[in-house]
Amino acid sequence: MNSPEALIDLDRYPVHQMGLARDAVLARVRADLGHDGCAVLKGFLTPAGVEILRAQAEGVADKAFRSFNRTNPYFTKDDPSLPATDPRRRFFERSNSFIPADNFPPASPLRALYEYPALTTFIQDCLEEEKFYPYADPLADVIVNAADEGNGFPWHFDTNNFTVTIALQNADEGGAFEYAPNIRAGGENFAEVEKVLDGTSNKVRTLVLEPGDLQIFRGRYSLHRVAPLRGATPRYVAILSYVEEPGMVGTPERCQQLYGRTLPIHHERAGLRADAYID
Repeated sequence: MNSPEALIDLDRYPVHQMGLARDAVLARVRADLGHDGCAVLKGFLTPAGVEILRAQAEGVADKAFRSFNRTNPYFTKDDPSLPATDPRRRFFERSNSFIPADNFPPASPLRALYEYPALTTFIQDCLEEEKFYPYADPLADVIVNAADEGNGFPWHFDTNNFTVTIALQNADEGGAFEYAPNIRAGGENFAEVEKVLDGTSNKVRTLVLEPGDLQIFRGRYSLHRVAPLRGATPRYVAILSYVEEPGMVGTPERCQQLYGRTLPIHHERAGLRADAYID
């Protein structure tokens, strides 16, 4: 029952089987990704699959690292040489919790889903990327965001190139996903980022995901945030990450901020990036 085939609604989303039905899903997802860098597959998991993964998240929720700090969209330190309005000098309260990847061993259903070859190939086909690899970060390749009342994640960019999220449980209120599509595709585009932070951009879009929905998102290029949560029910979202180059991991600084620790691999591979973005 914990196999990937039992978790995914394969009748609706035949990721495992080449053919017209899979091609039709791909066409729709590619169109959405081309339009704004984001696509949602409603009801991707079966109801039983949702409950299995939700229960797994609940079972290790006490392993989440809870952090409360102020951060800019790039997780970098303040630079007084820049103008006060520069996005790199705009800091916001961040309160969130992540269950690190080493809490999901090989036999666990979430890890099995992440390592399911048919799903990996399907996501790669959706993104139409020739260079597509699992994130090599042992703390961050497959994680769960476990957020409580008052938590929220301010505007930021992802370290990994491609992010797949699966909603497992919503909070009682709040938690909407807001994003500015492809805002730094081809460059940092600080002026447009500044508009988003000021609340004057016309590029921002809002999504409300339901348990079982899968989202494919180009989070390295699209500024995004999660609105604050309200109520006693925690919000669980599984996050599966992929990159353009093999062996990529998060920076030591970001791993320390998000997971409360680093591993030797983060220091050994610091600076080994596939692009020149500042985070």
